[in-house]
Amino acid sequence: MKTAPAKPGRRRAFAWALVAVLALAVAAAWRHYGLGELLTFEQLKASRDVLAGAYEARPLATVAGFFALYVLATALSIPGALVLTLAGGAMFGLGLGLLVVSFASTLGATLAFLTARYLLRDAVQARFGPQLAPINEGVKKDGTFYLLTLRLVPVFPFFLVNLLMGLTPMGVWRYALVSQVGMLAGTAVYVNAGTQLAAIGSARDIVSPGLLGSFVLLGLFPLLAKALVRWLQRRKVYARWPKPARFERNLVVIGAGAGGLVSAYIAAAVKARVTLVEGHRMGGDCLNVGCVPSKALIRSAKLAKQLRKAQGLGVADVQGRVDFAAVMQRVHRVIADIEPHDSVERYTGLGVEVLQGHARITSPWTVEVALHDGKTQVLTTRNIVIAAGASPFVPPIPGLAEAGCLTSDTLWGLTELPRRLLVLGGGPIGCELAQSFARLGSQVTQVEMAPRVLLREDPEVSELVAASLRDDGVALLTGHQAVRVEVTGGEKRLIAKQGDREVVIPFDELLCAVGRSPRVTGYGLEELGIPLTPKKTIETDAYLQTLYPNIFAVGDVAGPYQFTHTAAHQAWYAAVNALFGRFRRFRADYSVIPWATFTDPEVARVGLSETEAMEQGVPFEVTRYGIDDLDRAIADGTAHGFVKVLTVPGKDRILGVTIVGEHAGDLLAEYVLAMKHGLGLNKILGTIHTYPTLAEANKYAAGEWKRAHAPQGLLRWVAKYHAWERR
Repeated sequence: MKTAPAKPGRRRAFAWALVAVLALAVAAAWRHYGLGELLTFEQLKASRDVLAGAYEARPLATVAGFFALYVLATALSIPGALVLTLAGGAMFGLGLGLLVVSFASTLGATLAFLTARYLLRDAVQARFGPQLAPINEGVKKDGTFYLLTLRLVPVFPFFLVNLLMGLTPMGVWRYALVSQVGMLAGTAVYVNAGTQLAAIGSARDIVSPGLLGSFVLLGLFPLLAKALVRWLQRRKVYARWPKPARFERNLVVIGAGAGGLVSAYIAAAVKARVTLVEGHRMGGDCLNVGCVPSKALIRSAKLAKQLRKAQGLGVADVQGRVDFAAVMQRVHRVIADIEPHDSVERYTGLGVEVLQGHARITSPWTVEVALHDGKTQVLTTRNIVIAAGASPFVPPIPGLAEAGCLTSDTLWGLTELPRRLLVLGGGPIGCELAQSFARLGSQVTQVEMAPRVLLREDPEVSELVAASLRDDGVALLTGHQAVRVEVTGGEKRLIAKQGDREVVIPFDELLCAVGRSPRVTGYGLEELGIPLTPKKTIETDAYLQTLYPNIFAVGDVAGPYQFTHTAAHQAWYAAVNALFGRFRRFRADYSVIPWATFTDPEVARVGLSETEAMEQGVPFEVTRYGIDDLDRAIADGTAHGFVKVLTVPGKDRILGVTIVGEHAGDLLAEYVLAMKHGLGLNKILGTIHTYPTLAEANKYAAGEWKRAHAPQGLLRWVAKYHAWERR
């Protein structure tokens, strides 16, 4: 077990020390001079004439001293700002008092803001980053409205506003300017009250329900203004589009992959009228060309490997000849067996209208469908969900188009095993398919431009997977950049560069697996002016709404993840927000997103990796359990890999988990549940796990953490107690 503690710099330590010394000095002065008694309403009334006389005798010095005192009080969040504000009015009158107090309060508030930012923000954001992400995004977009509302409503303590806003991404100048404007109305009221100090019997006369009610109404102004601005923006966005007098449907869903199917299912379940449009095959990429066929292929390849090693399990004379055509026939049988789950018949039975054809959004409320039978149908709808998926990206490598290449979409038409297969890409798809084809008998060369495969995982994970790929016969070339493809004498060759050296790689088939691009063209986004992000996904807000609030996007076209389960997860939010958003909207939650790469060994992860935690400066401890020590793994001959858990230093709260080994994707589910519901390693350790199973690895990892945090002092006393009992 190892720990990566936070390391504050010397400047920050010095700042903390300075704040501590200043706070002690203020506390000492507060007690010695009885400042707490001075900053009371009664004391202010008693010394009003003295204060006014001081101003008349030495105006500049009095103003400067008062200004400095006010700044210090607000910067250090000392109680008594209300009394000081009244004092400003009593001493200087409304005009000068408002000027002095207004700028002093803003300067003091900004200093408190900067103190919280410099001393606390990094630590708070590092620890609670995922939970604070929606707040940070909201402050970036609407922080002015939030702050203005808080400033206009003095029932919320201003010192808390100063400190809490310092923890957010709000800019300093924006904070100071909004504070100056927002506090002006309240400051004017209190300064004016100070000028009438003799007529006020107590502080309750100022902070009356009527006055506070006025401030609350004033505080609602920015919210009402924001609502008005949104209404005007929507009106402007929709201005050029005629709205139908009535709608035939509540929801139209474009795309019948995971995101589209779940959106349509939810709409039908709540009795909305929903139409699902699919231009190709029901089930989308995952069923037809992605998750399902690739896992079927991986299963056959894994069995081929196991048969070659059957003698090690005591099984002799095993013939493991691969019939690749039969392997591919099984892949298509598996697709056919799962197809009914996503079929037109099933969804029609659920109450979904399914149209097969090409959809095009012609206005925010109309979708034109070119049906496969040649007819055209125009649908009117209150809401639209775009779930168009993604397609393989083929880089513009010179000569590649002429030589031709396979992708994860077209691979499944093969009936003969390629003798020499070149795989471009070292991500999950590239690694899974390279290993599978090598196990099935192809001579596989895998080319990756980065220095290692599975770049999003920790280096030790990449090393284990790379070693397994090479053990299966894959010629793995990392740090190689594909330059061009040539066809010489009928032979296809890739020219790659490693540094200044060119490498020639002959091949029969080239599989391009360098990523997937969202499908964002050809169905009306351009005509509607719906913007894209720099990553070429559809730009959405936290509620998955596009530029048009009634048009939503989910799955690969929306990002930020290209996972089937994430698309289904987003689909719930999109469907519910579309159908019930006028009553309540839900922000899409990405706080706990798992994923897995189905190589051998499998790689599964949720939350932070060790590399990410270090890059983000998140303090963490690492607990590691080697699966080579697990009874069931030893019995199965799969005793390799590990469970690695990142936790908050000194606590069992889980920050992230990486599992490498047999069925890692299945083992990860326990940690996903734990992180989602705030369960720590102690809860996992206290849960009974069936023996002998691979799932015991999770319990043993929790046990490793517990042993590392055993109370050694207490255990020494317990040992003495037992020794005493043996006498």
